[in-house]
Amino acid sequence: MGKIRPITELSPIQLDALREIGNIGAGNSATAFAQFLGRKIDMTVPKVNIVELSEVPELYGGADVPVVGITLRVLGEAPGHMLFLLEQKSAFKLLEVLGMRVSSDSFSDMEVSALKEIVNILSGSYLSAFNQMTGFVLIQSVPAFAVDMAGAILGVFMVEFGQMGDHGLLVETQFHVDQEEIRGNLFFIPGQGSLDSIIKALGLGACYDDNSG
Repeated sequence: MGKIRPITELSPIQLDALREIGNIGAGNSATAFAQFLGRKIDMTVPKVNIVELSEVPELYGGADVPVVGITLRVLGEAPGHMLFLLEQKSAFKLLEVLGMRVSSDSFSDMEVSALKEIVNILSGSYLSAFNQMTGFVLIQSVPAFAVDMAGAILGVFMVEFGQMGDHGLLVETQFHVDQEEIRGNLFFIPGQGSLDSIIKALGLGACYDDNSG
């Protein structure tokens, strides 16, 4: 067997397949959020791109911008990690949409729990799409919550999970609820061999080069 290619060497067809999974996941999310909120919610068709993790803080305006980060492990035939990031002000706005009163610049235990549940719904929707398209049974761990500067959160994340690779799949997420627009980003960082397993399950060949070592 050849050497597994990095995520940056996926073909256009393979990337399109991952984008389609993102589209299905967005549809699943919109339905699940509507049930959770008890009202209609619209989600834009997500943009799915490959990003270098060290450059992620720039998506939020720099390393010093306060963000909320929620991480979880992906378990099953294609293990990895997911990271959901949104600006702190967007997190407060999301809580307001939920009808939760934000009384300070910090998050109460109840507010943290609500944000974790939202990410549970979001990540679960995308994993369901992966399962639907691949036949896998991917499940998620209990999420962990952190609030800090974008650079600090990414630094901790990369130290803990950096051995899995320095690139990830970015699924840009945008909600529209009661005229409010809330943006966040979901990152999937596949474990060793996981991307190869997903691509093979989709019937799109493999992520390795047969002519290399």
